Amino acid sequence: MRRPLARLRVPDRPVLFTVVFWVVLAATGAVAYAAEPSTPPWAVPFGVNLALVAVLWLLLPWRRCEGWRWTLPVAFLLATFALGFTGSAEIHQLLTLLAIANVAFVHGMRAAAVIIGCLTGALFVMSAVVYGHGVAEATVQTVPIIVFATFVLGMTSAVLEARRRREQAQRLLARVRELTVAQERARMGAEMHDSIGHHLTVIKLSLENAERFRSRRPEAAWAEVRQAKELTVAALADARRWVRALRPLALEGRVGSAALERLAASFDGTGLAVSFEVVGGEVPLEPDVELVLYRVLQEGLTNAVRHAGARRVEGTLTFSGEAVVLAVADDGKGRDREGRGGFGLSSLAERARAVGGTLVAGDRPGGGFEVRAELPVRAKVAT
Repeated sequence: MRRPLARLRVPDRPVLFTVVFWVVLAATGAVAYAAEPSTPPWAVPFGVNLALVAVLWLLLPWRRCEGWRWTLPVAFLLATFALGFTGSAEIHQLLTLLAIANVAFVHGMRAAAVIIGCLTGALFVMSAVVYGHGVAEATVQTVPIIVFATFVLGMTSAVLEARRRREQAQRLLARVRELTVAQERARMGAEMHDSIGHHLTVIKLSLENAERFRSRRPEAAWAEVRQAKELTVAALADARRWVRALRPLALEGRVGSAALERLAASFDGTGLAVSFEVVGGEVPLEPDVELVLYRVLQEGLTNAVRHAGARRVEGTLTFSGEAVVLAVADDGKGRDREGRGGFGLSSLAERARAVGGTLVAGDRPGGGFEVRAELPVRAKVAT
């Protein structure tokens, strides 16, 4: 039941055009009735003509389209023009100008200009020849139409240019997101190489030592094998963490809270109970701000996994005016001797400052550890 109604919603239709259309349509009917208050012979065709114009307006496309809908602008133009023959006063000509604007939206400015030329030529001939008003009077009647048509086409051109620039900006924003993701992937790839590469190097050395010791010092050889085994487990754990970090980064088009929810869900199966909540009305974020939030949540979850003792992690994303706050808290044992909040969080703090925000991390009063980032919705360039 909703699909036919949904087709009537045309988000690309300028709001000003909609207001002008309904005002002029009502005025056209009111003026025609006031001119002939009794039931004139034109009442039925004029009423049908008005209804047709209203229905076609609701169906009009406002972008280039294919199929049968591309004929609607022409049908609407002819229906508005026909009002002059079914009983309308000259006020309906404003509806014709809107029809010409619609032709420009759908078929281009050149087609609209050709139609204006043909229309004004036809009106001039009808006024001067058919009705015998003379050249001077026909010119007086035609010039205002040309002026108004030029004004409408100017407005239409401005709207089309604004639409084009908006679409270009959206494409550039999407490209910025792609480049940001690519840059972050490259950085993470280098860090993954250093982390897992270190483990593999030590494993290789341990196995080489075990090979040398296998005959003369078998106990030392088995110790090297056990060390290689432990390092293999650590390398696998690191690899799984990096896979979780890399896989949700592109997020199949997800942004904002959806990206963070996907990241939180990716830590299922690690032994942690992870919850994520969004507070306040969500607003679009700049890519740099989104990336910092993503990394803060990732660091908080990764630390909770690495530093055992936590059973639950809570993430809260709060939108408040021009700021967004992300808090990641666990119920673990808090800061340990390995120094949670070391290099990883220091790097994140620098990123937060780079976009005009702050990041703090430390033990919670009731136990556990919390990372909290407060960032502006729109990144501020440092000067």
